[in-house]
Amino acid sequence: MSGAGAGAGVVVVTGAAGGIGSAVVAEFTGTGSSVLAVDRDADGLARLPAEVTPLALDLTGAVAAQQVADVAGELGGVDALVHCAGVLRPAPVAEATDADWDATFAVNTTALFRLCRAIVPAMAARGHGSVVAVASDAARTARQGMAAYCASKAAVVALVRSLGLEVAASGVRCNTVSPGATDTAMQRSLPGGGDPAVLDRVVTGDPGRFRSGIPLGRRADPRDVAAVVAFLVSGRARHVTLQDVVVDGGAGLGA
Repeated sequence: MSGAGAGAGVVVVTGAAGGIGSAVVAEFTGTGSSVLAVDRDADGLARLPAEVTPLALDLTGAVAAQQVADVAGELGGVDALVHCAGVLRPAPVAEATDADWDATFAVNTTALFRLCRAIVPAMAARGHGSVVAVASDAARTARQGMAAYCASKAAVVALVRSLGLEVAASGVRCNTVSPGATDTAMQRSLPGGGDPAVLDRVVTGDPGRFRSGIPLGRRADPRDVAAVVAFLVSGRARHVTLQDVVVDGGAGLGA
């Protein structure tokens, strides 16, 4: 834990039961922050630290964002919104269904839009706040069989930057973090994701799939991503906004 999240006030973390989401929750636990952990996985929420406020909720519901805002209001209002919730339905464009596309955007992008609409105006009125959305290096680097995911994450980056420009004068900062290959259940759900040989190729590269390797020689641990999220939320990043911070071990070669 980096300690960068100390004293962040009320922090809403979506996808809080997942690999990156639970690591983000851990960054803020014990720092004096109040964490509202949102996830549709009630069992996963139950495994989080006792001091966290859990909210079992499907964020694709039309009124879900307002429910989050209402619960957060009972805790004192949102100081930071961290959107980690995400889904991945791998399929080539020619084989992907409308349901695949719609479900991917519903969680990855539309839920974020609704949360920002419900929460950020109050941040702006108070003159401070931070929004951090977990995007993906797939937003900038093409991936085979992942068009819906890539498109949804590119939309996340564009949404957050536009929002950040709109609210910057009010003291609200908006950034994204784009992980590369990370050791999470989502990564393991990819075709061959449980095969050590396939995982090795993620690190060493796979020319047949036009994929470079990872220069640092390993996949990210969720805590690597969470530490960057905590920094962006913290006052140490008080002059950082409209940025997309890539955490990919160099896989994108800085592009």
